[in-house]
Amino acid sequence: MTGGLKDSIPEEEYMQTPFIRKQGNIYKPNNKDMDNDSINEKAALDVHTKEIDLVNRDPKHVNDEVVKVEFEDVIAEPAGTYSFDGVWKASFTTFTVTKYWCYRLLTALVGIPLALVWGIFFAILSFVHIWAVVPCVKSYLIEIQCVSRVYSICVHTFFDPLFESMGKCFSSIRVSTTKEV
Repeated sequence: MTGGLKDSIPEEEYMQTPFIRKQGNIYKPNNKDMDNDSINEKAALDVHTKEIDLVNRDPKHVNDEVVKVEFEDVIAEPAGTYSFDGVWKASFTTFTVTKYWCYRLLTALVGIPLALVWGIFFAILSFVHIWAVVPCVKSYLIEIQCVSRVYSICVHTFFDPLFESMGKCFSSIRVSTTKEV
């Protein structure tokens, strides 16, 4: 079934799918139609070339409560102190358009350099975590096991008998409370 590989293991258990040629599966070279085995195989996706969603740009809702600022959240007129309707509409339009274009201009000028800075920062953070923090913690845990064993031996040797004998001494004491009214 697998061209010399172990026949007892089904093909679905392999970590990588077999290489597929136009002529057919290399493990089944005479199979020109590429039967259902190759149709069911999953294609590996590269994380660097994944499609980006241009409609929903915050799928994990990171900035839902932080930077959602609308005109009504910033400027509000209480009842009885209204400005002219034209001024209110012009203020709304000015605020909305200014916020929109300032944000676009700032992202155009500073967005790519900051993306570069944050990419470098998180790359360094990942590197330090993977190559320094985790090995240091693992080393500390290995080294502290010796101290843990010595501490455990001391507790079991000295304190366990002490507390057990104190428990036996005080186990015969009975306390009763009565409430007088």
